[in-house]
Amino acid sequence: MKRAWKLLSPLVLAASLVGCGGNTQTAPAPQAEAPQTAPQDAAAKQTVYPLTVTDATGKEVTVAKEPQRIVSTSPAETEILFALGLNERIVGVSDFDDYPAEASTKPKVGGVVKPSEEAILAQSPDLVIGGISMEKPVADKLKSLGMPVYVTHPKKVDDILNNILTMGVITNRQEQAEKVVAAMKQDIARVQEAVKAVKPEDKKKVYLEFAPGWTVGKGEFLDELVTLAGGTNIAADTEGWNPISEEKILKSDPDVILYAKGITDDKTGTKLEEIIAKRNGWDTMKAIREKQVFGMDQNLLARPGPRITQGLIEVAKAIYPDLVK
Repeated sequence: MKRAWKLLSPLVLAASLVGCGGNTQTAPAPQAEAPQTAPQDAAAKQTVYPLTVTDATGKEVTVAKEPQRIVSTSPAETEILFALGLNERIVGVSDFDDYPAEASTKPKVGGVVKPSEEAILAQSPDLVIGGISMEKPVADKLKSLGMPVYVTHPKKVDDILNNILTMGVITNRQEQAEKVVAAMKQDIARVQEAVKAVKPEDKKKVYLEFAPGWTVGKGEFLDELVTLAGGTNIAADTEGWNPISEEKILKSDPDVILYAKGITDDKTGTKLEEIIAKRNGWDTMKAIREKQVFGMDQNLLARPGPRITQGLIEVAKAIYPDLVK
């Protein structure tokens, strides 16, 4: 196993596991059920409990009252909770959670795939939030104990925005959620405005490698980031997470190569950027010849939370530095 899987955002690992499993069904972007929220003045939105929402597994989740003790088993969801101002109510996070800095001080409840049931229960949470990678037996066990477990699995940027809004409803932080989403939409609009004049025939070809030997095709938000930034993902003719074909990429001759910083091969200890540069024949590719190879912050790139639009801006700056400042 390559160390990349250990270092890269757990979301990417989760998505890969889901893709390999082939038996996980994903519902449309989760939405809070409208009747549960009482009509309120825009300046004072309040959630009415008990609240029932449908999560990414298609299961209904009922939250009896405003959550006071929340456990998150996924870094992206933890970032959302902090962005909603729920710092004091977060009583447990995954071993991978490191942003914001305060997340590192929270009690750890294990990995994103199989968090510790005992560690979660020890925190007496009234809400558990996790990614689709959480093993079903763990989620089922927590649910059997009467605990509301809300699972997310965003595939597109809109899903990420909807997740934030829905979590705002669940936690009675609707106004804050709307502010976060509004700021994110401003980031998206900024990028789209900057690259709108790029003609289809002038769009730069982009190759993205998020772990040694792995790229992403259509149907995932990483592909969408490249598209929103005005580029053309050379792997867009594939679906989901894919092992790369070095020959195909060489033939595609990308204008820009993006990779996740801080990744090394576990067997050789070689950095991902060195692996890319040393591949047979790749030194003839335009991106490498013209030094258009850029490392991206792996957490900005791959965590589907409030900072994903910061990742979009960084991607856009790498592809079109003259247009996106």
